[in-house]
Amino acid sequence: MNLLEGEKIAEEILKDLKKRIKGRNLKLVVFLVGEDPASLLFTKAKEKACKKIGVGFELLKFPSWVNQADLEKEIKKTVLKTDIQGVVVQLPLPADINSQEIVDIIPLEKDIDVLSQKAFEKFKTGNSLVIPPVVAAIKRLFEDYKINLSGKKIVLVGAGKLVGFPISVWLVQKRINFSIIEKSTLNPEVILKQADIVISGVGKAGLIKGEMIKEGAVVVDAGGDVDFKSVSEKASYITPIRGGIGPLTVACLLENLLKLNS
Repeated sequence: MNLLEGEKIAEEILKDLKKRIKGRNLKLVVFLVGEDPASLLFTKAKEKACKKIGVGFELLKFPSWVNQADLEKEIKKTVLKTDIQGVVVQLPLPADINSQEIVDIIPLEKDIDVLSQKAFEKFKTGNSLVIPPVVAAIKRLFEDYKINLSGKKIVLVGAGKLVGFPISVWLVQKRINFSIIEKSTLNPEVILKQADIVISGVGKAGLIKGEMIKEGAVVVDAGGDVDFKSVSEKASYITPIRGGIGPLTVACLLENLLKLNS
């Protein structure tokens, strides 16, 4: 079993970004609603990475009961500021807020997360300067560890907006066949057991266990879904519990910031 150490690659990216950013004034603003533990963790990671490479960082926090109109008002005001080059809305947002309407406020040139409809459409049609950070992270991980996707049975667990869907778009662009397991999928265990490469992004701890995957599979956990102990006994490559896709996604997010401001 080999570990897919995203954190090591992330450090290389950040080191390179620090050199390229030197002497420039770039600033990222993150909107955070509520106290979701995972969101707080991701926000801290973004702040830490920004400080490491010399990018300004500002966190705008709102209580979970904030209404959509007030949140929209603040984002509309923020995106107009010329001293801010990147704007991120930390997802998920509370259920009573329309997330898509919120992220659609972010203009193309500041949408480093590639979440607005305009930005995502440009990515889908291959006309974007940047790609979703999680896609960039997984692409880089496979490249650095020389894991070839062609001719492999690839299974995506979950088709959510943040992980599964953007990765599925990327695989379609590369003309690589894959299967998706969703809630409605019949016999998911059978599909999973046949996979050479598993990419999971559901956000449900312990969802994937060792007996569900085949011997020698490559397992990328982008949602905290994998029971590391049992799966690592069968996988040929696996992302660690910490230091896998998370830090690499943050590094790719900041790479997008530079690409949109070069």
